[in-house]
Amino acid sequence: MINGRLNNGWVIWLSLLVALLLSVAPMPQSFGLARPLWLGMFIAYWAIALPHRGGMGAAFFFGLMLDVLSGTLLGQNGLPLILITFLVLSLQQRLRMFPLLQQSLVLLVLLGLGQLVHLWLNTLTGNRPPTLLFLVPVPVSALLWPWVFVALEWARRRFNVY
Repeated sequence: MINGRLNNGWVIWLSLLVALLLSVAPMPQSFGLARPLWLGMFIAYWAIALPHRGGMGAAFFFGLMLDVLSGTLLGQNGLPLILITFLVLSLQQRLRMFPLLQQSLVLLVLLGLGQLVHLWLNTLTGNRPPTLLFLVPVPVSALLWPWVFVALEWARRRFNVY
């Protein structure tokens, strides 16, 4: 039984690795500002779908990996991801019952809080952005949430991840 529970956990790690790569993939200069928060969305999905498998440890680990790949201060991306994961886990029972549009609105607020924590950390390190354009990825991510949810739900059911 324990062996059956651990099967196909690689799908979770592979999807988070894909999200990490999407977070650092090169984009045209005009679209770079609106880069979706891929890692936040993917971690939020796994925390909603499988709260016992998608946790704060994975969020912090992939946040540190994002810090290393993007060259920022260690923990600068990990802390907002832990906050997002904690809030999603605390709202998990409700979020599972919400339709995708309502989930998108809740995720808009949660990702916005994560971006504000990221701004606070940037301010502490002296790298505060001069405008509020750092919030642009939040509505972009909320608009992409239904497609991300459907794609990851398909992968979870296809590979029988539980």
